[in-house]
Amino acid sequence: MNLSRRRARTLKNAGAEAAQFRGRSALAFIGVMLALVGLAGWYFRLQVIQHADYATRSEANRIKLQPIVPGRGLIYDRKGRILADNVPAFRLDVTPSDAGDPATWLPRLAGIVAFAPEDLERFDDARRASRGFRPITLKMRVTEEEAARFAVDRWRFPGIELVSYLNRRYPYGELTAHVIGYVGRIDEKDAKSLGPGFDALTHIGKTGLERSYEDDLRGRIGYQQIETNVEGRAIRHVGQVPAQPGTDLRLSIDIDLQQAMVTAFGDMDGAAVAVDPRTGEVLAMVSLPSYDANLFVNGITHTHYKALTTNPSRPLFNRPVLGGGPPGSTVKPLIALAGVDSGLRTPESAVFSTGEFHIPGQRRGYRDAHGGAGWTDLRKSISQSVNFYYYKLAYDMGIVKFDAYMRRYGFGQKSGIDLLGENVGIVPSPEWKARRSKEPWYAGETVIAGIGQGYWVATVLQLVRGTAAIANGGTLHPLHLVASRRDGYNARWKPQPLAPGPRITDSPDHLRAVQEGMIATVHGGGTASMIGRGAPYLIAGKTGTAQKISRRGNVSSDPHALPYNLRHQALFVAYAPADDPRIAIAVSVEHGGYGASSAGPIARKVFDAWLLGQMPAPTEGVQRSPQGGAPLDYVEVTAPAGTGAVAGQGAASGVTAATSASPAVRDHAGTPITGTTAPRLPAPVAPPEARR
Repeated sequence: MNLSRRRARTLKNAGAEAAQFRGRSALAFIGVMLALVGLAGWYFRLQVIQHADYATRSEANRIKLQPIVPGRGLIYDRKGRILADNVPAFRLDVTPSDAGDPATWLPRLAGIVAFAPEDLERFDDARRASRGFRPITLKMRVTEEEAARFAVDRWRFPGIELVSYLNRRYPYGELTAHVIGYVGRIDEKDAKSLGPGFDALTHIGKTGLERSYEDDLRGRIGYQQIETNVEGRAIRHVGQVPAQPGTDLRLSIDIDLQQAMVTAFGDMDGAAVAVDPRTGEVLAMVSLPSYDANLFVNGITHTHYKALTTNPSRPLFNRPVLGGGPPGSTVKPLIALAGVDSGLRTPESAVFSTGEFHIPGQRRGYRDAHGGAGWTDLRKSISQSVNFYYYKLAYDMGIVKFDAYMRRYGFGQKSGIDLLGENVGIVPSPEWKARRSKEPWYAGETVIAGIGQGYWVATVLQLVRGTAAIANGGTLHPLHLVASRRDGYNARWKPQPLAPGPRITDSPDHLRAVQEGMIATVHGGGTASMIGRGAPYLIAGKTGTAQKISRRGNVSSDPHALPYNLRHQALFVAYAPADDPRIAIAVSVEHGGYGASSAGPIARKVFDAWLLGQMPAPTEGVQRSPQGGAPLDYVEVTAPAGTGAVAGQGAASGVTAATSASPAVRDHAGTPITGTTAPRLPAPVAPPEARR
């Protein structure tokens, strides 16, 4: 009984098992269905919802975007001669992730292409700082022979490409280095400033106009679409977005006048700027010594860079823009104008120069270099450079009013030149001194400011701008280098918009008196009479000397007898023709001694080159600009038959008064210079008692 019951319990329940199977099957079916539904939903999401996204990614795997670097804008001089252009060249680019370890391929590649130590050093630095999938330039300016050898063995160097590009070239080298500047290879700092989207660029403007107009000259990067196979090889071009070339610039600079200015300096160092006083256009601007800008384009070698940086004459220093120093007597015409405009003087007011000025209540005297000049009015004070007149004028004016007028004439501010980093200089004032010293302002500092000494710092740009304002009737034009621009080779040149300049005086009579004083400086027996000899046109000028050492007692040191580094700075400002000004100039000769003997002759040679077409003869043994351009287009100077006149020769007395038989002088544009008869110089001013 018990056995039968035990057997009954061990028998299977078929119905229960079937029910259990059906339940499990249903559960499995539901799981499978849910999985199929989820998979279908996923496929729907991929194929429908995200179709556009994945189609774009797929197309990106098939289509590669290759950047097209635009041609950098060209720079021309005023006559259309190229000062900065682009020439075809090759470079080697390496993609580190594809090329592998340089230790394996670099020795083999060095047998095909020659590398300088600087090339390898820059490559190592860039490779450590960048991502492996971005190309890195190994060498710029691969020669055609090297390019041909590499093309043969290209298959041996995966990840290394020979890339064609346009290389910047400066045909005039040293002659335009401080104006045009140069482009250089983009470094990490440049890449950060540019931001994303400029990875294809290899060069950027570093100095000069190349830097100031970088955004315009650079252009806009384009792209071409290239279809590739599964191995990444190019099959065909399927489209492109063209690159937009950079803007071309036409300068007011004349390369012939630039060469004439450099030649006029000979072996002397310094700076000079010539402008058109009617517009503020810079006609020539030099800083000497200079350097070859082409050295920096693809990375300068350590040897060349050391030679430039250790040169005591500082060829890399842009003297007109970054330099400056005491203007000396070259500011006397403007200080004289301030005296009459302020009402402290009239053009005929005379002071008696004893040769030594004393501040009331003080024993110390401020001496005049040439001793007592007797009765001196405005015109004589300029032509004879009488310090006594300006000592007293500055003292009577006071430093506050003095500072205000000098700023009105453009000192202590930028000239408007379209170059970055311009030095604004220093106009002496109690506020300026208080920011740098705890000492009060002394009356003696006002006195020496009246002759352009003391705390003064003025640039040649500021000096030529003020001189041009005197020449043109009183308008202080902003200076500028870029005259016009065009966006595309076939586009028209568009003049560069310029803001109008302020007026420096409202009195034509006062300004005329200053002009007459400057004319007498050259043609009336003044301090610069030597440079006026033989000139068939009138010159208005002012000499200046910025002392580096003080006078000992009553003895004045001969600057030419001093050690070279202690010699005075020689300065000269002028404009010509004085009766129809077309060029104004400021010259600064470092360690030149006196302005009349060093800086003045440079200005005369520049005037002759611009107004007469007479290029100065190079100094024997001096070749400062071997890359100089085409010779100047000489302007014919003719004389009527029978006069026996010779171009460039004038009266032996040094005061050239043209008559009806004078040469027909023409300026740089071929326009006759009219009215070359010297105006009547002001009569000597009598002392007050004689005028009563």
